[in-house]
Amino acid sequence: MIEIGIDSFAGKPADTGVSDSQAIRALIERIVLADQVGLDVFGLGEHHRKEFLDSAAYMILAAAATQTKSIRLTSAVTVLSAADPVRVFQQFATLDLLSAGRAEIVTGRGSFIEAFPLFGYDLHDYDALFTEKLDLLLKIRDQEIISWSGEFRPALHEQAVYPRPMQQKLPIWIGVGGTPASFARAGTLGLPLMVAIIGGETRRFKPLIDLYRQAGAKAGHAAADLKVGLHSLGYVGRTKEEAVADYYPGYADMFTRIGKERGFAPVTRMGFDAQNSTYGALLVADPEEVAEKILRHSESLGGITRFTFQMDAGIPHHKLMQAIELIGTKVAPIVRAASAE
Repeated sequence: MIEIGIDSFAGKPADTGVSDSQAIRALIERIVLADQVGLDVFGLGEHHRKEFLDSAAYMILAAAATQTKSIRLTSAVTVLSAADPVRVFQQFATLDLLSAGRAEIVTGRGSFIEAFPLFGYDLHDYDALFTEKLDLLLKIRDQEIISWSGEFRPALHEQAVYPRPMQQKLPIWIGVGGTPASFARAGTLGLPLMVAIIGGETRRFKPLIDLYRQAGAKAGHAAADLKVGLHSLGYVGRTKEEAVADYYPGYADMFTRIGKERGFAPVTRMGFDAQNSTYGALLVADPEEVAEKILRHSESLGGITRFTFQMDAGIPHHKLMQAIELIGTKVAPIVRAASAE
């Protein structure tokens, strides 16, 4: 059965006069509502930019943990390359204790590079940093007392790391974009995979997911352990027309600004509609069409176990609350019923 959830980057709201403090409190309200309407997971990203408030995501998740009962709380993603794996484990082990066993980590290298100079790392070590730090994080997860040495962090000699989480094995997912080596690495390690697909046709990622599953099988991991999650831009309205009217202006503004930094062309409505078509990566529509599209994506990728919506696009809080309620009460039941067959 496919799990349904929300991912957020704690984007600053479009609401005039809303302070950063109010925005974070509103975000916690949305996490609480997601729990109340029965969604499976809520994730927070990590960015170090003015337009986002998620640089210390575990703090927001910890606040939400005390106000929720069932929903799993995860990073989306933790930029491990620029972090200390010991501290990351301690933060999420503590979150696991606060939430009574509902914490997860989705770790990755991140799609922005601000964390590298901020924390004193060389971008040329992009892949080596992640590889080494993931190795340490997994060792800490699996062993209470460890000895370890590497290039980028002081060695550990018979060192105990506390606290230990409530879950016997804290779930650690690998967040990936489109690099084949990342898919293969996740499969070889037997770690669940969270694929961020924010453009193009989702079905075109099938060869990469096949590569993940083949690498996992070759390394001796059970097929049931090779979970695939899908993170995509999406938003649900009462009608498709309402959803597009709510979502498009903020989407166009955000991706035009980010695209300008990277030399991409400005967003157009024609391009948006193409991305929001039958096989496109965007899921901006009414509940029935969105549910059908999630199921279509799952079939085209050989089956997924989790789908999360990324809705940050300058949308006002009350509209995000409406979308979460629609996802929980309309979209999730359709997807769960169909994927449980």
